[in-house]
Amino acid sequence: MKMMKTFLLAVALLLGAVQAWAQNGTITGTVTTNNEPLIGASVIVVGSITGSTTDATGKYSISIKPGTYKLRISFIGYETQDHTVTVTAGQTTTLDVAMVEGALVGQEVIISASRRPEKLTEAPATIVTFGAKEISELPSFNVGELLARQKGVDYVRSGVLGVGINVRGFNSAFNPKNLQMNDGRLSTLIATGLPLGALSTVVKEDVERVEIVLGPSSALYGPNAHNGLVNTISKDPRTSQGTTVALGVGNQSVMTARLRHAQVLSKKFAFKLSAEYTEGEEFAYNDTVYFNNTAFPTFTGGAVPARFTAIPELDLDRRFNSLRGEAALYYSITDDSDLILAYGGSNSNNIGVTNAGRNQIKDWQIHYLHLRYVSPRVFAQVYHTISKTDDTYAMNQRTQNYISFRDAGFPEAEARRRAMNEQWFGISPTIGVALNRGALFRDDSRRWNGEVQYNNNFAGFDVVVGTQFQRDIAQSYNTYLLDAKGAIVIDQVGFYAQIDRSLGNGFKATVAARADNHDLYGFNFIPKAAITKTFKSGTARITYGQGISAPTILNLEANIFGGLLLGNGSGYTLSDGTQIPGLKVEKISTFEVGYKGTIGKNLFIDVNAYHNTSRDFLSPALNIATNGRTVTQRGGVPMNQVIPGTPATGAPLVLTYLNFGNVQTYGADLGVTYAFTPQLSAALNYSWFGYSLDKNDPANDGNKDGRVTDLDLPINTPANKASVALNYSSSKWFGSIFTRWVERYNFFSGINVASETIPELGIRENARFGRTFNYGPLGGFVNVDVSAGYRFGKVVTLSGQITNLFNARVYEFVASPIIGRLYSLELKVNIPAIGSKK
Repeated sequence: MKMMKTFLLAVALLLGAVQAWAQNGTITGTVTTNNEPLIGASVIVVGSITGSTTDATGKYSISIKPGTYKLRISFIGYETQDHTVTVTAGQTTTLDVAMVEGALVGQEVIISASRRPEKLTEAPATIVTFGAKEISELPSFNVGELLARQKGVDYVRSGVLGVGINVRGFNSAFNPKNLQMNDGRLSTLIATGLPLGALSTVVKEDVERVEIVLGPSSALYGPNAHNGLVNTISKDPRTSQGTTVALGVGNQSVMTARLRHAQVLSKKFAFKLSAEYTEGEEFAYNDTVYFNNTAFPTFTGGAVPARFTAIPELDLDRRFNSLRGEAALYYSITDDSDLILAYGGSNSNNIGVTNAGRNQIKDWQIHYLHLRYVSPRVFAQVYHTISKTDDTYAMNQRTQNYISFRDAGFPEAEARRRAMNEQWFGISPTIGVALNRGALFRDDSRRWNGEVQYNNNFAGFDVVVGTQFQRDIAQSYNTYLLDAKGAIVIDQVGFYAQIDRSLGNGFKATVAARADNHDLYGFNFIPKAAITKTFKSGTARITYGQGISAPTILNLEANIFGGLLLGNGSGYTLSDGTQIPGLKVEKISTFEVGYKGTIGKNLFIDVNAYHNTSRDFLSPALNIATNGRTVTQRGGVPMNQVIPGTPATGAPLVLTYLNFGNVQTYGADLGVTYAFTPQLSAALNYSWFGYSLDKNDPANDGNKDGRVTDLDLPINTPANKASVALNYSSSKWFGSIFTRWVERYNFFSGINVASETIPELGIRENARFGRTFNYGPLGGFVNVDVSAGYRFGKVVTLSGQITNLFNARVYEFVASPIIGRLYSLELKVNIPAIGSKK
């Protein structure tokens, strides 16, 4: 804990420095529209992260050092305004602003691209965003549905509950390459690095906005901001007081109830709390397990041999439910510095798709405790995350285990009891042997995170610097990790910096870099650079950035199905002396050009083109005991000590992960929004993706079968996709018509295959392939969604939505059901705060 104590000491010193800051002046005023207060408008000091938002009366206040500053006032749906003010020590400068409707997009202020506020059009990255207004007009409990409407995002629906996103290729059923955060906090599982998704603690009504950065963001956010970043920002209770109650119903037995309450108690204290309970039933889909009673199936195509039997998953439970909630207490230390203490928790039951089959998620709990200090110059945080489940299991492995006992003549009760941990290899209860083939996944993992960030302007240079600490404590009780001797503890420390400099004539240069050190995969340096040119109507940019996808604890220390699949954190030795190196990080380098801007007052354009070079891919699980060789050691330790019961001559079968490959990918995204009126707008999004794979390069032979094919480097994204939306929102009525087209594409992820017929690879459409069934390519559909709602005054809102209006039988993701039509109806009551004090 020495590193943690050092970090906390640094936070304390920074807090002391803030209290000793020189005497400031104050900028205050009221932001209005049509003589009414505008609540939640952003007021920032250009070139810094100093700023404020307007309260329930439209007022704002900023404490700042004496000097002359440019203030930028913005709010989604209104034209951004810039004003120059002069601040004198100990005095108050008043600036009142009247906002004008009309700028529906492009004028937002975002923070994710540079870790400080900046105008969306001026950010040195491709970034898309949606806010509280769009979220409030979505008649669904699932905010993730709005990700389908964002440019450049690969969106898939895997059921009533499940949605997934990816950016710019290389998706999988187990994808940790897009970093997801909530209020600066990692929203990922400890051992797998996967986004929390359905396990999240966030309630829809508490989301202020979501910002999605397309492309690598590791220079500022660290490992696994590889393809992109999804940053969710919650509401401040001081600018969103009141109580909201939402009740929703839909087909598939969906019911949801949500509550949010926020209140200002005094000038110093405010709090908020939110809660949700949602339940329903997934579309009917029984995934098939192909079982071989004497060995694991190795068949890879063609006619199904008689010894392979197709069996539905044992005890499949399609019901899902989740209980989640958060609470936060805000304390204003000074007029412009806050201390925020937050807690969140969730308990979830559902079906999870993996590269090796499907998991029955049983009472999986997530908890966090988060302390933040926020001021104009200093941001500091420390938080603790807990992940816990005792009864989650792999449905395919449990089914195989159960059938092995049942077919050998064991009693039903014994077959079920032993199926969670063992598989029987034999022909009767007395002739055969039981081997450890555990299907149970227990998790009792924790993560500690700390961060200190400082920003300032020095001689015309805007500087952001920070340091982060992370300690992962993964514990599976030897059910899916090599942790029989105790929890796996891994530390990593990162240092990052970004410098912006105006070059005159609208040009700005940005450079950023990050240095990371990890206990297992060592040191990495990650640079980023950009040049932007701002015109009157928009900004052009050229960007270079790197990203890394770090091996997860699961990649490094897996122990799945009784040691059949092992992590590769320390390398292997084969019986002929061959050395298999331990994993290192996967890397991507990206060049990107783009333009964001408006034409006139009504048309907004965002276009980009990019080229990626990716290397050292993390492979799927591969058998390294080939050509008669056995695996004798893992990291210098004999295999019979790693997995008890392994023959002294070595393990004849070990599945693990390797690094391999080098591939060029490229593409372009186009987004166009046109505002017919302040209430009515249309949006068009289009994305194209391509790649170049050298099939003569043996380094690209990921599965080590002696040839390079599409199975080695699965791209797993459509070459073309597009969407068109028509959106309407007035004081009373709101609604949308959204149409999404996704081109057919092949998808390969572990045992999951969704592909057209490829004879040379033994793949046939609508036939079994290996251990799963191939239903054919993903995509190849057009979906139409419609929604409408009406506000009865300022208190009651009624809205409804039909997803997949024409009931297209859509197969969007592997190991998932056909997605049919979904209905939802939502009643929302907003009760303003009464008697609150400011």
